[in-house]
Amino acid sequence: MKTYMAKPQTVQKKWYIVDATNIPLGRLASQVSSILRGKNKPEYTPHVDTGDYVIVINSDKVVLTGNKLKDKKYYHYSGYVGGLKEVGYDKLLSEKSDFVVAHAVKGMLPKNSLGVKMFKKLKVYKDANHNHEAQKPELISIKGARQ
Repeated sequence: MKTYMAKPQTVQKKWYIVDATNIPLGRLASQVSSILRGKNKPEYTPHVDTGDYVIVINSDKVVLTGNKLKDKKYYHYSGYVGGLKEVGYDKLLSEKSDFVVAHAVKGMLPKNSLGVKMFKKLKVYKDANHNHEAQKPELISIKGARQ
């Protein structure tokens, strides 16, 4: 019996909605990245983009566990001497929560051209409003929500 290899032309793409309310950031990112890669499908092939589109809503309500909210920092470098910038996640979550979720998911995708294609299928919104009703997305629940 031969091993099945998916072809890019035959892959069926679906749209999913994930509500990020009271879900820890890492748990949300790992499960969303798995859907983007296509690991939830039986026809998963590592070298083909078999993943689906994912819409993450309510990114303002994502949770960081433990002391991460005050201790965790986001660093970026401008390229100049002394240009290392750091921002605390408490400030980052209040101002750019959609960036926080997208950055966490991007870190869990492959670091190659296939990972870039997968990342483009992620749409993150701060609240419950999105403009993808025409794609008829299905609601998916993520395990591990906090009370």
